[in-house]
Amino acid sequence: MMNNRVSKELLNSIPGYENRMVYETPFINQPKGTMVERDSENLKEQVKRTKVVESIRVAIEKCEIKDGMTISFHHHFRAGDKLLMMVVDTLAEMGIKNLRVASSSLTSAHDGLVAHIENGVVNRIESSGLRGKLAAAISEGILDKHPAVIRSHGGRARAIVEGDLKIDVAFIAAPSADCMGNANGVKGKSICGSLGYAKVDAEYANKVVVVTDTLVDYPNFPQSIPQTKVDYVVVVDEIGDSKGIMSGATRFTSNPKELLMAKRVLDVMLASGRFVDGFSMQTGSGGASLAVTRFVKEELKKRDIKLSYALGGITGPMVDLLEEGLCDTLFDVQCFDLKAAESIGKNEKHIEVSADFYANPFNKSAAVNKLDFVVLSALEIDTDFNVNVISGSDGVIRAASGGHSDTAANAEISILVAPLTRGRIATIIEKVTTIVTPGSTVDVVVTDYGVTVNPRRQDLINKFKKAGLPLITMEELRKIAVKLIGVPKELEFSDDVVAVIEYRDGSIIDVVKKLKK
Repeated sequence: MMNNRVSKELLNSIPGYENRMVYETPFINQPKGTMVERDSENLKEQVKRTKVVESIRVAIEKCEIKDGMTISFHHHFRAGDKLLMMVVDTLAEMGIKNLRVASSSLTSAHDGLVAHIENGVVNRIESSGLRGKLAAAISEGILDKHPAVIRSHGGRARAIVEGDLKIDVAFIAAPSADCMGNANGVKGKSICGSLGYAKVDAEYANKVVVVTDTLVDYPNFPQSIPQTKVDYVVVVDEIGDSKGIMSGATRFTSNPKELLMAKRVLDVMLASGRFVDGFSMQTGSGGASLAVTRFVKEELKKRDIKLSYALGGITGPMVDLLEEGLCDTLFDVQCFDLKAAESIGKNEKHIEVSADFYANPFNKSAAVNKLDFVVLSALEIDTDFNVNVISGSDGVIRAASGGHSDTAANAEISILVAPLTRGRIATIIEKVTTIVTPGSTVDVVVTDYGVTVNPRRQDLINKFKKAGLPLITMEELRKIAVKLIGVPKELEFSDDVVAVIEYRDGSIIDVVKKLKK
């Protein structure tokens, strides 16, 4: 036995060391959960050499999840996610109640949450998006006294980093992981590519549980989630379906109207004066937005220039730009298809980034801050250029905030692309149902009827006139829409708030109210 050479009295006599601890044994001061709890003469047997536990239930028990806590998830599998329901079903079996589910987004894969809200297991929802039966139920007021909180991807990262959203336990679906928790999305039987949203959760949650269906030998590399952030590892049969990644809003188009609008977006980019060697861009996941990337590719070749970087939600067409030398770097917070998911595992300059790096408005510089162009879709745009991407014209929540307001706020030129009408529903209206992106951050709106520029951007109006673009004012667009389909009956809402829309800085920009029956 070693005799202690330092006493408390000695420490008290050294300025600045009055509150320091005296050494006793090698592991006595280790935080709870970092060591194996066993009595042994051999101290080395106390070192934790695996974090694998038998089941999700055991991980929950070890994390000591209690009523009222906050659990988080990512949505990198989108409609193919299986982990969230697996975890919440287990928590329900254990009798835990009043949980806050804070996911980077929620899809139709999470319709099962409706039953868990009804039975009291979940009483709060915070997300970027809501779809399917869950969205409909929330729109009808199922959450009662706790409106859902809708944040942009950058806004969610800010809320976590700043402590507005405190996560007790983060459950991270990882396509591959080793016994210590080093995890990534590019290896395994169920790949999803980037784990950009999960990276923030892992960094700031009190406890982190990595759940995988492919346990690999130590050390797993690359380390999207490092072992230094992980408490437990659970192996299950299936964490998600990779085919679900390309779902929902992501689609490629052959629609002539969408292709016309995409070509007009390219014309806007060219006339702006910013389509030069080294420019940067992000496109959304709508049909016209994705078509823009294809048109941009041909123009890059024609001019013999290339992008400095593309940002997003990365898609296959963006990967083509990288692999053909037309784009130097891809910053990827989320893969929108399997081609992108495979690329991030093999292309050195296809870089996985966290949602914090992507769009947190409060960090020292997010990637959105350097964007030249962003091309975005919209459900509704009003005559003040305000944008709704969360609720339908029927007032029911059905989509996601995503990075919409983050990119619109910071790109040099934010371009919205949407048809004037969809069937018998107008896109350009007097007043949007729900404001997600403020009109002051929107520069250009491209429809099948022409190009509309925010009056704040007289510089662009002058350039577009000179280039001969088909300019049309928002008021003129609105008149055409009314002529085509008339004025829709105004929705009647009750005073009951079912969801709160946070702007990216944490301020409340709008609320969603329950419809009157």
